[in-house]
Amino acid sequence: MKTIQRHADLKALSADQLADELVNLKKEQFNLRFQGATGQLENVSRIREVRRDIARVRTLQRQQTLASAAKA
Repeated sequence: MKTIQRHADLKALSADQLADELVNLKKEQFNLRFQGATGQLENVSRIREVRRDIARVRTLQRQQTLASAAKA
């Protein structure tokens, strides 16, 4: 259920907002990987969640690109 809600929230965002969200997720992914390398990471499953959220954002960006190309 949590994934469906996250997808619905992301789908409501504009292209600029999706780009901002992607940047934020990439920063979080970097920080989590850094914490994992230094042994400070507590929630290991968060890496997987962030990676999947990045994939969701990229998928939505691609869908928006294809939709705008189809309209033109």
